[in-house]
Amino acid sequence: MRIVISAGGTGGHIYPALAILNKIKESDKDTEVLYIGTHNRMESDLIPSMGINYKSLEIIGFNRKKILSNIRTLNLFLKAIKQAKQYLLEFKPDIVIGCGGYVTAPVIYAANKLGIKTFIHEQNSVVGMSNKFLSKYATKIGVSFKETLNAFPKDKVILTGNPCGDYATKVKEASKKEFGLSNKKKLVLIAMGSLGSRTVNDKIVSYLNDFKDNYEVLFVTGKTYYDKVKNLKTKANIKIVPYINELVRVLKITDVFVTRAGASSISEIEALKVPSIFIPSPYVPNNHQYKNADVLVKNGAGIMIEESALTKEKLLHEIDTLLNDKAKYEEIVNNLNKIKVDNSLDKIYEIIENLVK
Repeated sequence: MRIVISAGGTGGHIYPALAILNKIKESDKDTEVLYIGTHNRMESDLIPSMGINYKSLEIIGFNRKKILSNIRTLNLFLKAIKQAKQYLLEFKPDIVIGCGGYVTAPVIYAANKLGIKTFIHEQNSVVGMSNKFLSKYATKIGVSFKETLNAFPKDKVILTGNPCGDYATKVKEASKKEFGLSNKKKLVLIAMGSLGSRTVNDKIVSYLNDFKDNYEVLFVTGKTYYDKVKNLKTKANIKIVPYINELVRVLKITDVFVTRAGASSISEIEALKVPSIFIPSPYVPNNHQYKNADVLVKNGAGIMIEESALTKEKLLHEIDTLLNDKAKYEEIVNNLNKIKVDNSLDKIYEIIENLVK
């Protein structure tokens, strides 16, 4: 099988794409891959470093506030379509897969115009601008949340779940010893994404010595923030690290997770059934993290504190409730189990295989 896969901008798009890519390679050892991403975002360094054939497009997202700047955006988009067509004609893929980010728009559009079958995946509960545009041109569409099904044409859309959830179940769990943690205490993991959040981190740092001694806290600051806190004096039950490779390893030994509400994180939380406190980022398009978290909250499968309402008292209360109220904890675990979508990668692979056949 020859596949082109495209996803860009953030790990929330890139890691589902990689999970799909690995599944295809497991099922078809002779698969040949071309990854098309941006020229200057996260994937432009990550994907080539993994030895994956990579081509880039110069493209930027639409600016909702500075309308005139979108003239350049449109020009780059038209050039990117032309470049994407050239890549596709040279590579001759059996199928083109898009997992989100504005770079996917010219790639999937170009594939459609060349008569190549396409599959796109929407990770969030609210549809991104690129996938909204591409719904007209994609052959099939996978979604992570059942709440998103009605946003796409009925004859195209399938509830697949998020492939990162499947991947999470297969990862080997970390040992507490690796981080200097005790096996005798419950673990609260706090992580606001790979880069961290200055606003939330500042608040967490001000609370650090107020966390109770009967549990441990592993605080992942993000690399850019770590220098600010690495010399802080904290209690013995507080551990601070800048970054953890494959955080999902630690999620497997976590009792309570305090996190943003990215779609990949939510799929991992659902798959591993980890009761979580969501602090959605208010700085993302369409407020999609709030809407992601709200799906879980409405299903009794999580707790949400908006960033503007985050206080020491509120956070410590919610942590104490989850750690000490066994009935509440088990209720959330059971509800996570009810809403998770199993075998996401198998479902996606079946769609792709059928399209290729």
